Amino acid sequence: MILKKNIVLAHDVGTSSVKSALIDSDGNIIGHATHSYPFYLPQPGWAEQEPMDYWNAIVTNTKELTTLINKDQILGMVFTTQAMGIIPVDKKGNVLYKNISWVDGRAEEQAKWMMNMFGGRATFKSFLGIEITGKDVIPKLRWLKQNEPEIYKNTYKFLDVNAYLRFKATGKMAAEWSGACSYGFNLKKKDWEHLLFIASGIDRTKLPDLIRSVEIAGKLTKNAATELDLPLDTPVFGGCDDTQSAAVGSGSTGDGEAHAYIGTSAWAGVTTTKSLKFKNGAVCVQSADPNENLVIGITESAGNNLEWLVNNFYKKELEETGRENIYKILDEEAAKVPAGSDHLVITPWFLGERCPVSTTTTRSTVFNLSLEHTRGHFVKALSEGIGYNLRWIFENYEKDFKFKIPNFRFIGGGSQNDQWMQTIADITGRKITTTNHPTMAGTIGAAMCVFVGSGLFDDFNAVNKIVKPAKTFSPNPENKAIYDELFITYKDIYMSLKATYFRANSKRFS
Repeated sequence: MILKKNIVLAHDVGTSSVKSALIDSDGNIIGHATHSYPFYLPQPGWAEQEPMDYWNAIVTNTKELTTLINKDQILGMVFTTQAMGIIPVDKKGNVLYKNISWVDGRAEEQAKWMMNMFGGRATFKSFLGIEITGKDVIPKLRWLKQNEPEIYKNTYKFLDVNAYLRFKATGKMAAEWSGACSYGFNLKKKDWEHLLFIASGIDRTKLPDLIRSVEIAGKLTKNAATELDLPLDTPVFGGCDDTQSAAVGSGSTGDGEAHAYIGTSAWAGVTTTKSLKFKNGAVCVQSADPNENLVIGITESAGNNLEWLVNNFYKKELEETGRENIYKILDEEAAKVPAGSDHLVITPWFLGERCPVSTTTTRSTVFNLSLEHTRGHFVKALSEGIGYNLRWIFENYEKDFKFKIPNFRFIGGGSQNDQWMQTIADITGRKITTTNHPTMAGTIGAAMCVFVGSGLFDDFNAVNKIVKPAKTFSPNPENKAIYDELFITYKDIYMSLKATYFRANSKRFS
């Protein structure tokens, strides 16, 4: 009997956990598994993770999932990972420093130095299209060079999370195009943006060679095959960053198609064939599809904010009902609150922000709190805050890039909450469509890199064999006036407090 090799083992490596799935070419999700790991905050503004935690989670998930199939059916393995990771390794691949996470903002001083090298913020912005902050990769590489000189000296290659995991699997060090974008990647030349590294004093020999998402990066080493309990000849493909895989997994693969995501963080993206300039915190990066790009704007903290609310305002209920039931209570309380939360506004910037504004010093603001407000108002206002942020991003996209966005696909855990989806539809004034696999978008998008790379599918548009529309939410015209009013207030809060937050936090976060 000849077995059909049509199953992909895809790992979506996020900020809090690895979600792994077995997906076949007929669109069936045969099984999925999740394993979480900790997040370290050693100083204000810092955020780190232990790279081996990712690998151990992948090993655990793989062993759980492969009991469901004949392993000889596996077409390939692939990773899609959180972007902007910085993992310094020596020649043998030993980790020299914890992964400096994408939410880490330690390098504000280095970011300012870099912009001054180009003549100041305005000149730098005119060159690159965006200001850089202490959250960006190259300033953090310079931070390492200045503050951890021995680690920098002993670093053979700087790897992002995807590259590190591919090395653990194959023994080969390489950076994939979409991941390279968060370091410095020239979309037209498909190469590192060498000028940025030269200007910042970063040794370019410490950057890995580049591969595409659809390429075979290598096959499993003997050690990896033993750990994962997989066949030695299992190919590992290039994969991509998580925003890029999720864009594919949302079904938004056509030119000009938009999607949004709500999970631990949130983002809004538009697929495009053009190479566009960065504007207002939005960046144009390589898509998972080597023939396309993706305009993306990241909201640093979304689902995290509601987790904070649960842990601090709903402790008793959490103990009594468990985490799996707590969100039903939140929904019931929020449902009693009118649109606009009786003019309570809570901004979502718990970790600073990237888009629609780039800042490491701004934090969340509770605005207009009064005696009439309840816990339910906090739930509703936190949900609305994400809606205001997405509206600001999409309006910038239409203004800056001339996109037309009357509707968009929504994915992620937050898209399973009908009340939240309706609220965001009302705030943005756009139609929202959810999908049949909202929490599997990342693994589906990653699997497409294997299906296309192996020649099983012709192109990334074939994802529509797997991803189907689920629910549609249209804006309620009765709520337009209040949300138009509060959206102006929302932007005013940022503009009014930007300097105040800088004075309050610039030294604390440096």
